[in-house]
Amino acid sequence: MSLNKMIIDCSTGKTTIVPLTAQEIAERDQLAAKYTEDKAKAEAEAKKLQALKDSAKAKLIAGEALTDEEASAIVI
Repeated sequence: MSLNKMIIDCSTGKTTIVPLTAQEIAERDQLAAKYTEDKAKAEAEAKKLQALKDSAKAKLIAGEALTDEEASAIVI
């Protein structure tokens, strides 16, 4: 499968489709990998924050003391 890019000359309106170079494909793959990594990190952080909030809520209901991390998670 060949990956292509579209080049549009705004002065003439001419559209040209050309294949991506090996370097452009490698850069695209690197950006996709970084996006996947960043998304996984963000999801992990969101899950951690939610777990802290859930723990803080349970402790508040039970009348227990919160850790600093739990208190910070519920006070924004």
